[in-house]
Amino acid sequence: MRLIGLFLAFIFIFIPTAAFSQELFPDRSVQGTTAMNAPPGPPVIPFIDLTVRNPSSGQEVAFSLQLLLLLTVLSLAPSIIILMTSFLRVSIVLDFIKRALSLQQVPPNQVILGISLFLTIFIMWPTFSAIYTNSLQPLSAGELSVENAYREAEAPLRIFMYSQMSSRPENIRLFMAMRGLDRPDTLADVPTYVLIPAFILNELTVAFKIGIMLFIPFIVIDMVVASSLMSMGMIMLPPVMISMPFKLALFVLVDGWALLTEQLVRSFM
Repeated sequence: MRLIGLFLAFIFIFIPTAAFSQELFPDRSVQGTTAMNAPPGPPVIPFIDLTVRNPSSGQEVAFSLQLLLLLTVLSLAPSIIILMTSFLRVSIVLDFIKRALSLQQVPPNQVILGISLFLTIFIMWPTFSAIYTNSLQPLSAGELSVENAYREAEAPLRIFMYSQMSSRPENIRLFMAMRGLDRPDTLADVPTYVLIPAFILNELTVAFKIGIMLFIPFIVIDMVVASSLMSMGMIMLPPVMISMPFKLALFVLVDGWALLTEQLVRSFM
């Protein structure tokens, strides 16, 4: 025990403290600390200022009017897409076929509207391409004014709407007469505010005619099923539960979706 005590005393006396520090803390080592970092400051929220002032030049007035016109067009964009394109007819016909098949939730309304939107893009693609080439592209390049760009964008839509009513111009004459205008001879004689409601009325008429033609074969199936259930005395059994599988089978066997889509697209050609 004395030898051990002498040995430990020799170590603590004759070995310098630096040796321990070098041994315990080698090079490139960092000593720890018990001090806590300062807490982070509050988040900085930017201040957004909207200043309303009088315009200093005519260019600022023109820019304000252009911005107001752009916001107006964006707010009316859904109505323009729905009422001035093929979307109205396609969506109504797809809803008719859903009701004719006695389907309540399949396909959902969002799916019906999505199909109608993409079919509208497919049908209206030449018109949209003409609008982009003749109106939007020259306007962004500074080659056309806003008024001329509006006229160039309006022309393809007017041609499309008028082409759908060329064989049935009764609606145009109806709205022209209600407005007290003379009977038009060409498309240039029809104002746009007359052409749009006439086109909407025409699309509703055509869509309902197609819906009637779609309902006829499925009504026949409902009548056959209902009469068969009545003859068997199954009065309490809803005929829709029995007829719906037969209608679905008939629709699938004749490839109904492809036929319906093809005829819808051809009705605009």
